[in-house]
Amino acid sequence: MTASASPANPDSTPERNPANNTAETAWPVAKFNTSVQRWIDRLGWLWIEGQIIQLKTSPRWSAAYLTLRDVEQDSSVSVRADVTLLNAASAPIKEGDRVVVLGKANYYEKKGTFSLTVTDIRHVGIGDLLARIEQLRQRLAAEGLFDASRKQRLPVLPNRVGLITGRDSAAQRDVLSVAQGRWPQVDFRIINTAVQGVRTVPEVVAALEALDADPTVDVIIIARGGGSVEDLLPFSEEALVRAVARTRTPVVSAIGHEPDNPVLDNVADLRAATPTDAAKRVVPDAAEELAGISDARARMAGALRGWVQRERASLRQLRSRPVLADPMRPIQRHREDVDNAVRLIRRDIQHLLMAEQSRVAGLRGQVAALGPSATLARGYAVVQVQPRDGSEAEVVTSIEQAPPGSQLRIRVADGSITAAGMGATPAN
Repeated sequence: MTASASPANPDSTPERNPANNTAETAWPVAKFNTSVQRWIDRLGWLWIEGQIIQLKTSPRWSAAYLTLRDVEQDSSVSVRADVTLLNAASAPIKEGDRVVVLGKANYYEKKGTFSLTVTDIRHVGIGDLLARIEQLRQRLAAEGLFDASRKQRLPVLPNRVGLITGRDSAAQRDVLSVAQGRWPQVDFRIINTAVQGVRTVPEVVAALEALDADPTVDVIIIARGGGSVEDLLPFSEEALVRAVARTRTPVVSAIGHEPDNPVLDNVADLRAATPTDAAKRVVPDAAEELAGISDARARMAGALRGWVQRERASLRQLRSRPVLADPMRPIQRHREDVDNAVRLIRRDIQHLLMAEQSRVAGLRGQVAALGPSATLARGYAVVQVQPRDGSEAEVVTSIEQAPPGSQLRIRVADGSITAAGMGATPAN
């Protein structure tokens, strides 16, 4: 069905900025409301799409009142529909549903209020929903929000697990029972939120921010049981997906069953097939861990015993060697070698000293034979003249050194004689 009229261009109305409208010629409220009503009437009938965030009806009422919200923008409109129109829908109309309505805008002049009266209301087709979810998935993937490099590793043993789920839901019971069965001491901080309908996204985002700000929470699980595509639709909302992407704490998505795949699964750090699977992936099995510890201790003890046995065998082998059987034996042998070496060195030194003594005696004899003392002993004398200037005495080797009157010192074998030169005769 198509609209019977097209909206007029607001800029084309001459009443938008009347030239004669001034502070002195201000319009009465009634004229203003009439002008607005005429402008709105020009919109005619329109198909409008949105999400039902509020639905008020009563068996006594002939009309139902809805509030439609734009799923992309923070904008809403009040809608009035006949109760029979809702009852005639192919599927029940409820809060959280995405619908398209055929309606006409109404402006009530006396009260100055606006509303939308609809004559047809339909659910948005599943195919359209899936297509929009897929478009959002592709757009966020292009931004890199699903990259493996952004995924955080889960803690091996979390101190506290944050759980966002519906109050008294099967998902909450499954997570708690499985987790406590695996590790009885596991600690949970649970925040119950709506998991279906229009309150889901803001409540889950608020819970996510609260848990992310808690330094004692090491990992967050968002859990919900199975449901239709419409039921799980909030977990493919862009606002929720981006909130998870901003979270510093690792987030586990446990929405629906294995075939379900909301966009939350792609951005979460870990996707669990079910809430039960999330508990198994987040909380370690105490029995398995204890068995692993026992096995590790057994293997370490075996390895230690093997090492001790190998070291003992090595020590026995070392002790069986002669050098360790009698540790003083090599020391004694080396001591004997040192004593022999000392004896040989002393002998060689004595021989060397005797040889040197003999050589010194021979040299001494040669010196004595060639020295002045031997010459003097044979009757020769050494004559020295004493210079008058008081300098050191000189040996006389020429008559020119001792003119007449010179003071002479004559050295003989047993002493010296002082004499004066009386004259000098040259040799023939």
